[in-house]
Amino acid sequence: MGTWDVSRRGFLKGAMLGAVGAGVAGTGLVGCSSPKQGASTTNATTATSGAQGDVIAAAQLNPQDYDYRDNTTDFKTLFSSWNLGSVEIGNRMCKSAAGSATYLAGYTEELYQYYLNFAKGGVEMIWVEGEAITMPMDGSPLPGEVTDFFKKLCAECATYGSHLGFQWAPFGLDIADMTVETIKGIEAAGAALAVALKDMGFVAIEINTAGFNQGHRFLSRFYNTRTDEYGAGSIENRARFDAECIQAIHAAAGNDFAVQILMECVEENDNLTNDCTLMTLDNAVTEPHNSATTIQEGIALAKALEAAGADSFHLRLGPLGNHPCQFGSDLYFLLNGVEGATGYGTQWDFSKHWGGKLIGNHSGAGMLLDIAAMYKKELKVPVGCVTYMDPAHAPNFFEEALADGKVDFYMMNRPLTVDTEYVNKLREGRIDEIAPCTRCLHCHAGSNEMNAMMSYCRVNALTQRVMRANGPATYELPEAASKKKVMVVGAGPAGMEAARIAALRGHDVTLFEKKSSVGGSLQFAHNVKGEHENLEDLIAYLKRQCELAGVTVKTNTEVTADTIGQEAPDALVIATGGVRPELNVSGATVIDLEDFLSADMGENVVVYGSSAQAFDTALWLTVHKKKVNIVTPNGNDALDMQQSQHAHRFMTTALYSLGVKAWPESTIKSASDGKLVISSAVAGVDVELDCDAIVNVGDMQPNEDISAGTGVSEVYTVGDAAAPFNIAKAIQAGNDAGRAI
Repeated sequence: MGTWDVSRRGFLKGAMLGAVGAGVAGTGLVGCSSPKQGASTTNATTATSGAQGDVIAAAQLNPQDYDYRDNTTDFKTLFSSWNLGSVEIGNRMCKSAAGSATYLAGYTEELYQYYLNFAKGGVEMIWVEGEAITMPMDGSPLPGEVTDFFKKLCAECATYGSHLGFQWAPFGLDIADMTVETIKGIEAAGAALAVALKDMGFVAIEINTAGFNQGHRFLSRFYNTRTDEYGAGSIENRARFDAECIQAIHAAAGNDFAVQILMECVEENDNLTNDCTLMTLDNAVTEPHNSATTIQEGIALAKALEAAGADSFHLRLGPLGNHPCQFGSDLYFLLNGVEGATGYGTQWDFSKHWGGKLIGNHSGAGMLLDIAAMYKKELKVPVGCVTYMDPAHAPNFFEEALADGKVDFYMMNRPLTVDTEYVNKLREGRIDEIAPCTRCLHCHAGSNEMNAMMSYCRVNALTQRVMRANGPATYELPEAASKKKVMVVGAGPAGMEAARIAALRGHDVTLFEKKSSVGGSLQFAHNVKGEHENLEDLIAYLKRQCELAGVTVKTNTEVTADTIGQEAPDALVIATGGVRPELNVSGATVIDLEDFLSADMGENVVVYGSSAQAFDTALWLTVHKKKVNIVTPNGNDALDMQQSQHAHRFMTTALYSLGVKAWPESTIKSASDGKLVISSAVAGVDVELDCDAIVNVGDMQPNEDISAGTGVSEVYTVGDAAAPFNIAKAIQAGNDAGRAI
C-alpha cells in the first residue's frame, strides 16, 4: 500500500460506524402475491419460513431450496491442480485476503501463526490483505522488520507446499482530481511493491479493483466522471489505469510474478436514495442507478485486463452501497423469511436484479457460480469467485461447478478461518470433523480498527483472541499436568466446548444433559432462525468432537447437588444456561419464548425484550403475519446487540420497514381487553398498544444453583450460566474453562 493506506483505514472506521445507525431507506420492501422462482440452476421449493399461504409477501419473493447439500463426490476436481500464472496450485481452495486485524499490533507472533496455520492446514494459495504492508511512497525500501517477517513467513509456508500472494488496494484520492502524473505515480508504486514482494518470497499480487478502491473508480460508470483517456467514455479508457498497473508490475517484477484482478462481476445500486456515503470520499455521489456495471460490461472490462496481462480473475458482487455484501453477499439470506433483504429496508428480487443470473435460492452458497461461468467462457485465464464457497457444506454442488467448468478456483475466507485444518480434513475424508461456518459475520465487525477490538468467530474460540489478554496463550492445546475427573453439567455450546477441550488435554470427562439430546438451545434457535446459519451443523460438529475426544455423554440426566456428590469430580463445569425471569402481566396472556412457535396468540403480539433472541422472535412472528411491537426497559444501545454489526443492520432495517416498532426504556403499566399500556421514558408519555399476547424474551440472568455446597474445589461456570450473551461468548468461555482445568 501507499501513503493513502492511512486514509483508507480512517475512512473505513468512520463509514462503518455510520452504518451501525443507518436509517431505513424511504422505499418499502417489495413483494409479490404468489410464489416465484428465483434465478437458479435448480428448482426452488417452499419458503424458509413455512407454507407460502401463511407468510407475508416478502417471504414468497425468493423461496429457498435447501436440497442442494448431497455428498456422493470424491472431490476429484477440487483436489486437482491449476496454474496461477507460472505457479502450480495443488487444489482449488484459496484463502482470500480478508479476515485478520492482527497486523494492527505489528509483525507479531500472532500474525505469523495466523497465516502459517492455513499452510499447515493444506491451503496452497494464501492471499495477505493489503493493510499488512505499507509501501513507502518516496522510493525508500521497506523497513527491515517487514521484509524479515514476510521472508520468514513465505519460506516457512513453502515447507508445507503453500504460496503467498498480496492484495494491493490503491486508495485515498478522488480520481476526478488526479493528474496523469499522479496516476503514473500510483502505477509506479504498484510496480515497486511487486518487486519488493517478489524479493520477500511472494509469488503474486492481486490488484483490488473493486469496492472503494481507485481501480474500481476508474472501471465504474457510476464513479468515473473524468473526460480524458482515463474517463468513462469507452471500455478501453475505463480499463486503462488497471491495465497500466498490470503492465507496470509485469515489466518490473517479470512475467513469472502473477497478477490477479479482483473485480465486481455485476453491480446494482442497493441504496436507491443514491446516498452512497459509505463508498465515497466526498460523500456526494448522485449518479443514477443505471450507471451500475452490467455483466456484459464487466466481461468486456475483464477481457481488456486479460489482454494487458492479467493472469487470473477473482470475481465478487458489486452492491454500490453495502460494502460487506461485496464479499459476504450471503448476508442477503440472513433473515429467515425475508431472503434478499438489502440492509437498506428494501429487498432484491433475484429473478430480476443482478441480471437475474445469481443463484438466489441456495441461501447464498455459490451464488456467483453462474455469472463466473459467463466470464470463464470469454476468458482464457483462470476465473474464481467468492461468497460462501464452502465445498464441505455442499460437496456435490461445489465439485460439479468445478467439473462443469463454471469456475477454476474458490476464494474462501470464513470456512478456513473457522477451521484452519479444513483442506486437510476434506482431503482425508474427515468432512464430519470440519467446524462449520455459521455465517454470523462476527468475524467482520466493521472497519479494521473495530475488528481488533470487537471481532470474533462464533465457532472458533481462538480467532482474534489467541495471544491476547482475553484469550489463550497459544494456538496449541497444552497437555494437562495431571489427569482429572471432570464433570460438565449442560450440553449446550459452552458445555460441549468445555468437555471436548478438557478431554483433548487428557482429562476424564463426563458430560451431563437433562434433555434427551445435546445442543442446548441451538436446536430451538435453528427452528426460529432457519437453515442459513448452519446451527444444526454446529450441533453435529460439537457432538462429533466430543465423541472423538472420548467424552462420556449422559443425556436424560438432571444433575443435583447429590449427583455431584456421588460423582465426586475433581473439577466441575457448570453450563446449565441462563434463567429468564417470569413476566407477570395481569390481564394479558404471557407466552414463554420456548413455547411461542406453537402457541395460539392472536394477531397483535408484543415481544418483551431487546436481545438478538427478541429480534429473531419478532422477525419470525412478522413473517407469519403477526403485527409486532418490541417493548423493553433497556435503551436503544441494547437493541439486538448480540448480533454482529452487519446482521444487526439487516435485521433492524428489515423489521422497521415491515412495520415493527421498538419501544426502548419502556415499562408495562397495565393490560386489558386486548390493549397494553406502556410508559415510554423516551417519548415521555404513556402509549397504548394492541396486544393479544406477550412473548417473554426478557434478559436472561446467570444460573449457578448447583454450584452451592458441592464440595468441589475446582468449579467453572461458563456461558449463559455465568454471563448470558450469545453463542460465540458461550463457546469462548467453554474453551477457556477446558484449557484452565
